[in-house]
Amino acid sequence: MSELTAGVIGVGSMGRHHARVYHELPGVDLGGVYDVDRERADAVATNYGTEAYDLQSLFDAVDLVSIVVPTEYHAELANAAIDAGVDLLVEKPIVDDAEVGQEIVRAAREADVTLQVGHVERFNPAVRALQDVLADREIIAVEARRLGPPFDGDRGVTSGVVFDLMIHDLDVVRSVLDVTARDVDARAGANGEYVTATVDYGDGVVGTFTASRVTQKKVRELSITTTDCVVTVDYMEQSVKINHRSLPEYVETNGDVRYRTENVVERPTVENGEPLKRELEGFVDATRNGDDPVVTGEQGLEVLRTAERVAGAAGREH
Repeated sequence: MSELTAGVIGVGSMGRHHARVYHELPGVDLGGVYDVDRERADAVATNYGTEAYDLQSLFDAVDLVSIVVPTEYHAELANAAIDAGVDLLVEKPIVDDAEVGQEIVRAAREADVTLQVGHVERFNPAVRALQDVLADREIIAVEARRLGPPFDGDRGVTSGVVFDLMIHDLDVVRSVLDVTARDVDARAGANGEYVTATVDYGDGVVGTFTASRVTQKKVRELSITTTDCVVTVDYMEQSVKINHRSLPEYVETNGDVRYRTENVVERPTVENGEPLKRELEGFVDATRNGDDPVVTGEQGLEVLRTAERVAGAAGREH
């Protein structure tokens, strides 16, 4: 297996984990990092035994990069990586404007550069287990809740709650159910920090999505209703629970008639693991083998367009 040299652009709270994982992956050399905060870049580089470079020097030193910076800088840095012939993973959302993203996808294709979008929940073991659980089942509805308290500034997030949080679940539903959003409606509260959306996917499938950065309890949950069961995914626990349809009955005990139902719950085995590690392993493999990545630029664009429709319906901008 040929060794590839990886770099990370942006080593804040998330980017430093990209650096850590590349440092740990077999067949990968963490060749360098870049950050506008040189002191922070030096600290991360020292921690993982690599170098802190200026941007062009980093491109010269690596085969592939992760771009882990605020969304408004994605387009500029993605184009720079493509011009340098460096394969790239861009954290979600791919950019802050779908039309700009279309040009980036086109440029990557023409330059024969691998472009992956960092929708990390696709690599959550519980999400990956859904394919088998939902096989041959008829989907009726999906409900996703991604809630949490206000975040601190260290995350470096400048985008709205739809593009920061809800977009994860929009992508998971699009990919796992292989559906396309048709009609979208949404409402916002708490100055746009709480958004609920309804998405009509056609064929009788309706999705309800709630994202919040003002809820004093962290929730990461997806529920899928089928004709014979309800499947619940807990992203944080990396677990899947299946509530099967039960048959109600009336029972008589000592002359008293009571109503009861039997609750049948199945918990499929899920092989746990760090989603980010699986994501970067997939990116490295796609780069090494010349395959399409798990989350392509085109897929990243499709879910971005849905998120834009949700934000528009809720009267919010990026």
